[in-house]
Amino acid sequence: MNNNKQSIIGFVLISLVFLAYVLYNNYQQTKFQEQQMVEQAEQLAEQAEQPVETSAEVAPQPSEQPSEQAASQPVGEQVVFDAPSQEEVVVENDVMQIRFSTLGAQVVDVTLKDYTKYAPKEERSELVKLFAPESAHFDMSFYLKHNMRNVKVETAAHNFELVGVETLEQAKRVTMRLAMAEGASLDFIYTIYNEQRPERDYMVDFDVRMNGMSPLMANQTSIGIDWSNRSYQNERSFKSENMYTTIAYHLPREVGIEELGMSESDKQEEVSSSVEWVAFKQQFFSSVFIARSTTFTYADLSFDTAAKGSGYIKDFAMRSAVAYNPQTDGYAFSFYLGPNKFAILKKLAAADGESLSIERIIPLGWIFSSWISRWVVIPVFDFLQKYIASFGLIILLLTLLVKLVIFPLTYKSYLSTAKMRVIRPELEAINAKYPRQEDAMKKQQATMELYKKAGINPMSGCIPMLVQMPILIAMFRFFPASIELRGKSFLWSDDLSSYDSVLDLPFNIPFYGDHVSLFCLLMAVVLFVFSYINYQQTSSSQPQMAGMKFMTVYMMPAMMLFWFNDYASGLCYYYLLSNLFTIIQTFAIRYFVDDNKVRAAITSKMASRNTKGKKSRFQQKYEELMRQQEEMMRQQQNNTRK
Repeated sequence: MNNNKQSIIGFVLISLVFLAYVLYNNYQQTKFQEQQMVEQAEQLAEQAEQPVETSAEVAPQPSEQPSEQAASQPVGEQVVFDAPSQEEVVVENDVMQIRFSTLGAQVVDVTLKDYTKYAPKEERSELVKLFAPESAHFDMSFYLKHNMRNVKVETAAHNFELVGVETLEQAKRVTMRLAMAEGASLDFIYTIYNEQRPERDYMVDFDVRMNGMSPLMANQTSIGIDWSNRSYQNERSFKSENMYTTIAYHLPREVGIEELGMSESDKQEEVSSSVEWVAFKQQFFSSVFIARSTTFTYADLSFDTAAKGSGYIKDFAMRSAVAYNPQTDGYAFSFYLGPNKFAILKKLAAADGESLSIERIIPLGWIFSSWISRWVVIPVFDFLQKYIASFGLIILLLTLLVKLVIFPLTYKSYLSTAKMRVIRPELEAINAKYPRQEDAMKKQQATMELYKKAGINPMSGCIPMLVQMPILIAMFRFFPASIELRGKSFLWSDDLSSYDSVLDLPFNIPFYGDHVSLFCLLMAVVLFVFSYINYQQTSSSQPQMAGMKFMTVYMMPAMMLFWFNDYASGLCYYYLLSNLFTIIQTFAIRYFVDDNKVRAAITSKMASRNTKGKKSRFQQKYEELMRQQEEMMRQQQNNTRK
């Protein structure tokens, strides 16, 4: 019995010693692995800081497989294999050239073949680049398992293997791979099209494939995305280009888009809802990152404005994420890298065929002015440029067309003004009959009765202006944002999308600038002539307009001169033509409209009209309101006398 008891005690003691040994050994092993991880992370950081020489190649052969002593970074229990050296590959189609780097497997340069940066005529212009190559940054971050810890992997810090460049029927495909472990890898696949369709050729499909990575992934619900770059100044006017350069984004199932707006410094916004695409938008070009198979779960957006004269406009940044679960084996994204051309952007569609609404990054105004730009101005402009090479002539024909459309209203407005002018003696008689302030209501009633007898609508003169306002606003938004005008010359202007300068000043005039725009100057002169003629015409029929002479005749043209000196010369040219044609219309109508005949027609109408007939409900309510106001004024006067 004692022997059995001693045996049991001995067995228990041996078991405890063995268990303690196993636990201690595991502890030492874990500690050793963690120490190795720290050392290897430090090595990775040192390697990332070292500069790597790059070379541009067109469709190079796949790099060699890493040897046993190739750069491999243990991450947890897996190994992330970096390629032995950084490589670059250049792929192009008919409209653009794209340079990729295996460091981060990202796009580092985009050159548009059909567009050049603004440069004076005597200088050679460069092709437009969407962003500075050294500023390009794209990173996807996630976590891998390591015992009881999670280790973060950032793709921008790793050198992918260039698997190859495939030439398809109407496309080229660039595949880069980051090996995670045996049988597990992360592939970045870019597809560049050459289908002779701009809506496809400016689009780059970006597919992310997670091959066999699910067992390696830590418990996480999202994968982070960081995207940033710095845009060049491509236009003549820093002020105008900066005004239209911002970040835009689109929420799923929404018609419109959202923007951070204009800023001469920095701006940021946190979007907590899902986002379908984000655009780094310049005045005429954009880089748009589109989530096709998913949506971005949020978006922290920001930009900083570069200093004038630095050659840059803004530094853009986007921090976001996409949803992840163990069943996720990849994502489908796209980049649009091209011009802000309405006809192209409108054709861009999502994976389900629905419109992406990217064309709304082109600022066309609001409500009616936007509708006019989309369905009238742009189609007419596109139609005319198919047959006419000169954009100055196209703007001339567009102005004539607008004036012809609204001519009936212009004629009616002039006729109303002529009627007001010929009944001025009767208006002066009413003013003489009711000179006192307390008789203002009676004078108003008598005036309205005179208008009724003469068949005059006092508001008819305002109708053409109300109709023209949406058109003027539409043109104001269309010309500075129309890439069709970019780089097109006319007369002394070498770029209708920017200001024209016939004299560069050695100093800067506040609110005016350091140059003289001849189109703007001519526009202001013609506006002054038009305002003076219009003032003479209206003041003769409406004496109350006499006090508005300084504002309408002098102040408005001066304001337009200062305001539009830095605006697109095409816009100034349009306003110049518009006012000039209005002056011609005014003299033509005045020639054919005889005031004596107008007077005779009004006299005949006043004699034949039965003023004692039944009044309309509107007239009855108006007269009742007048009586009430007159009674209130009489009571106030009585109270004052008491």
